[in-house]
Amino acid sequence: MRVALGLEYDGRAFAGWQTQPHGNTVQDKLNAALSMIAGEPITTIAAGRTDAGVHAAMQVVHFETRAQRPLNAWVRGVNAHLPPEVAVVWSREVDEVFHARFSAFSRAYSYFLLSHPVRPSLTAGKVGWYYGALDVEAMQQAALRLLGRHDFSSFRAAECQAKTPVKDLQVLDITASAGLIRFDFKADAFLHHMVRNIVGALVYVGKGSLDAEGMSRLLNAGDRTQAPPTFMPDGLYLTGVGYPEHFCLPSVPDPARLALWR
Repeated sequence: MRVALGLEYDGRAFAGWQTQPHGNTVQDKLNAALSMIAGEPITTIAAGRTDAGVHAAMQVVHFETRAQRPLNAWVRGVNAHLPPEVAVVWSREVDEVFHARFSAFSRAYSYFLLSHPVRPSLTAGKVGWYYGALDVEAMQQAALRLLGRHDFSSFRAAECQAKTPVKDLQVLDITASAGLIRFDFKADAFLHHMVRNIVGALVYVGKGSLDAEGMSRLLNAGDRTQAPPTFMPDGLYLTGVGYPEHFCLPSVPDPARLALWR
């Protein structure tokens, strides 16, 4: 039996998604909880890895098991064994051709950035922060230079394991309200730190250290050393994974669970 799960988690409590020897990762906690319900060792495969401090409103995983359990056992039962920062939101039985990573044709991320002289406290760890005023319109114009299929080596972490730096960035929308700036990304796939590196470059645009032409030059350079620093992980959320319709899986989070975002 192959089962797909939709997860959400607060990344502040964990050393990222992928299993580590110390065991303090989302994957480690989920595997342990699933194994308790299945009565056998369970290993999960995710749509994409998230770094330490990065959150998920819609992570998708799959696993295989010989255990026969009702689908709600993989939600309510597993959640009873998970820390409060992680929750399984839905479960679906899928056929053997489904693969959480390789069946996905798109991923979506959102980054929330507070532009304010004083650092956040109530939302600490949940939003990024920049102390100065940012020119949102200039950032929007620069973002247009990144849309489409490009070599994103200038925004790729040195430890990235992707086979190719060429990705198709389909959406990069920037909106602002009362000092909170939201960046929405969608692509076929993302490189390691790609979103945070792009946000870092756009902050440079917003503060006047880089312009739209400079963003184009940076993209075309294909050189990470020429780009601004990687931005903090705090405000980054995995918000959706796209799969072919015949798998019948949700592609975005349940809006009722994101009420505080609005």
